[in-house]
Amino acid sequence: MFTGRTNRPCCLCDDPETVTRIAIPPRAVTLMRNADPIAWRDIVGDVTLQFCASDWRLVSELVLELGTHPLSRCNVARADFSLREDFEAYLNTTRDEPDQPEQERRLLEDATDVIANADDPMVERRDLVEAYVVVRALDELDERDGPHEQVAGEDAGRH
Repeated sequence: MFTGRTNRPCCLCDDPETVTRIAIPPRAVTLMRNADPIAWRDIVGDVTLQFCASDWRLVSELVLELGTHPLSRCNVARADFSLREDFEAYLNTTRDEPDQPEQERRLLEDATDVIANADDPMVERRDLVEAYVVVRALDELDERDGPHEQVAGEDAGRH
């Protein structure tokens, strides 16, 4: 069974020749175009976005020089992610719900570590772009929805 990432076209222009990819948390798909029908809470693992060479230059400039992120211009249909229901149908078994808050915490910790070490020669431009996209997307989502509002409300009744 193949469990790796598939090649997807550029999430901005649909060019099949991509040069780089970044990972974002599942909740961030709600910031993308055409995301309404996606059950983001059932996404297992990270969401991967791929970019062609010309769009990668644009994304890098947007993120590193203009202080924004490209997610509102990315088409979620071109993103790579796995839904829990797909695993269940394929394996004919039930999976536990993904732990979205823990996944977001992990991605955010990794991103802030990359940003804190931006001067390290081992930190590449791609790493910085990914880190800033994760941080800015989660900040925007927390301003809009409140941090982990959808999960926190569900967990509140369990204590």
